[in-house]
Amino acid sequence: MERREMPRVKLSTQGLEVSKLGFGCMGLTGVYNAPIPKEAGIAIIRHAFEAGITFFDTADAYGPHTNEVLLGKALKHFPREKVQVATKFGIAGFDVSGMRVKGTPDYV
Repeated sequence: MERREMPRVKLSTQGLEVSKLGFGCMGLTGVYNAPIPKEAGIAIIRHAFEAGITFFDTADAYGPHTNEVLLGKALKHFPREKVQVATKFGIAGFDVSGMRVKGTPDYV
């Protein structure tokens, strides 16, 4: 597939530009449903990049930790300066009482 260009937007006032459309990776590693095969997830992420998406969203809780690893494997062959990754941390899990948050320095 030939790489396409997508309109870009600035985030904040510090000059960071991202693709106008981002790709949320949460559904690739079993948060909504069963995890998809790793090779399929990598292919989906690469297809998104080839379609012009350069902004990817992930979190350590999406797996846990497997989502960030999957995204890294998918993007490792693309120029780093062409990709923007947003990640989140602090959600240590869920149980019957709700979300467990962990913001200790060793976890972060």
